[in-house]
Amino acid sequence: MSQRAHLILSWVIVALWTGVIFFMSAHTGSDFDGTGPLAAIKRWLVGLAAPVFGPDTDIVNVAAHFTEYLIFGVLLVVAARRTWPALGWGKLALVAVALASLYAVTDEFHQSFVPGRMCDPADWLTDTLGAALGAGTAVLALEKMLAKRQMG
Repeated sequence: MSQRAHLILSWVIVALWTGVIFFMSAHTGSDFDGTGPLAAIKRWLVGLAAPVFGPDTDIVNVAAHFTEYLIFGVLLVVAARRTWPALGWGKLALVAVALASLYAVTDEFHQSFVPGRMCDPADWLTDTLGAALGAGTAVLALEKMLAKRQMG
């Protein structure tokens, strides 16, 4: 596969992931109380969190926001690296976090139109922190992988 194809594919994957985030934002947590794989994951997470945080804590919502954006941060670093290979690792991470945080603002705005959801600055912060961890992890992993490749 050519470098151009890799570049396009990396941004297509980013776009698909924004679709996943949009889909999840268009639903409330109770939408996933029935059957199916998302309901099973939610039940499993609630089962893990309830004994630690109490049954009324919506840790699943926080975990979902954080995880969605952690993955988003990783995907954005990969796409940004392919787009701007001359940028340093720190700048790539900053670009990824800035793009993810900006998308998180639009995501929270979108949620204000979803019945049962609201625009919550705490969710935006959780999203941004998740993206920062994902971007930082991706940068460290890619740096290590490229250093290994250069040595061998």
